[in-house]
Amino acid sequence: MNKRVLIITYYWPPSGGSGVQRWLKFVKYLTQKGWEPYVFTPENPHVAIWDTSLLKDVPSQVEVIHFPIWEPYKIFNQLTSIFSGKKMQQVDFVATGKKTLLQKFGMWVRGNFFIPDARRFWIKPSVEYLIDFVQRNNIDRIITTGPPHSMHLIGRGLKRKNAAIKWVADFRDPWSEWDLLDTLQLSTWARNRHKQMERSVLQEADLVLTVTPYYLKQFQQLGGKNVHLITNGFDEDDFKLIQHHRTSKFTIRHIGGVDELRDPRPAMLAIKELCLKHADFNSALNIEFVGSVNAVFKSFVEDDNVLAACVTFINQLPHNELLKLYGSTDVLLLVLAHAAHAAGNIPGKLFEYLASGNEIIGVGASDGDSALIIKNAGAGNVHEPNDQLGLETALMKSFTNWKSGTKPDSKTLTNYSRRVLTDKLIVLLETVG
Repeated sequence: MNKRVLIITYYWPPSGGSGVQRWLKFVKYLTQKGWEPYVFTPENPHVAIWDTSLLKDVPSQVEVIHFPIWEPYKIFNQLTSIFSGKKMQQVDFVATGKKTLLQKFGMWVRGNFFIPDARRFWIKPSVEYLIDFVQRNNIDRIITTGPPHSMHLIGRGLKRKNAAIKWVADFRDPWSEWDLLDTLQLSTWARNRHKQMERSVLQEADLVLTVTPYYLKQFQQLGGKNVHLITNGFDEDDFKLIQHHRTSKFTIRHIGGVDELRDPRPAMLAIKELCLKHADFNSALNIEFVGSVNAVFKSFVEDDNVLAACVTFINQLPHNELLKLYGSTDVLLLVLAHAAHAAGNIPGKLFEYLASGNEIIGVGASDGDSALIIKNAGAGNVHEPNDQLGLETALMKSFTNWKSGTKPDSKTLTNYSRRVLTDKLIVLLETVG
């Protein structure tokens, strides 16, 4: 059987962040299991995070095709810098409350001019290049992973030109039901266009993959004919050298981006209340946000004397440096999206949180997919954003355990290891072969 597969992805090392991890790890383990993956990715992507440490996981025998892409982001960023007088981060444009005129304009343009996204200009040239590449290299399976969902339209174009190709569409996030779309001020025409494109991908792909049970049901209801669940996970190799040690301060860390869909303020208000009530908690506390943080939340913290004294913001770190932090962390803060489909939100970092062995305190849907995974692992709990008393109780319990040197008796769920998940992927790839 031909074991060659082409993976079409926007995010690939040295790009960093959670969007890279899923297919980087699949490629790593597919190669170890006798498959020949090829990777097609932009030569010059516009990404917020760069992480050269991830290059070590790219197998030397894998052919990576870097193909030029034109995107309007550079022009747009220059214009926003001129009009706002400051450089705006990507997390600043994901706004749910009061928006600046610049934010409104940027989100409206993004939502109504670039469908499905600003990488749409890469679709036609990529299809024209890849149709010959696939035939020359005797590749009979292709995988597209989105967002950005333009990648799926490349897969659709290849499938329409060569019906013999077996096409797998992998959704790391929803499409027409994606919470992000609700922030982009879509016109009725634009939203319907998203739905039409999505439906065609779900019906024309030979296999559809997604990452949470909630999304699985969504895509089945939207017309997906062959939808399967493969969650994200953790790479056991990444955690072999992590050593936990006693911290001199009660250390709470949040890893990853903060925007207005993922709002840590409910946890911060609970923490502030505990600081005011308990002097020992206040004096021992150390909180770190590692990654991009939107201006609204940063101002919220910096304008509060109690929180400003215990919170530190750290710029994005390479993945290998993040891993080291787990050994000196007492509680990991997980902030889930609070939106219409919040129950299906399972951030990729959750599985690394679990693998770290640290306690997790979450803010989000207490009956959602993430909450169930955390509960089953015995790693902590997820509290609704309005459950300040529950958050205070959980934080104080964690603080008491820290003082006594007690760690949670959590268990790593091996079915979320990247190696095991790759075995599941191979079974599905063989069914469409």
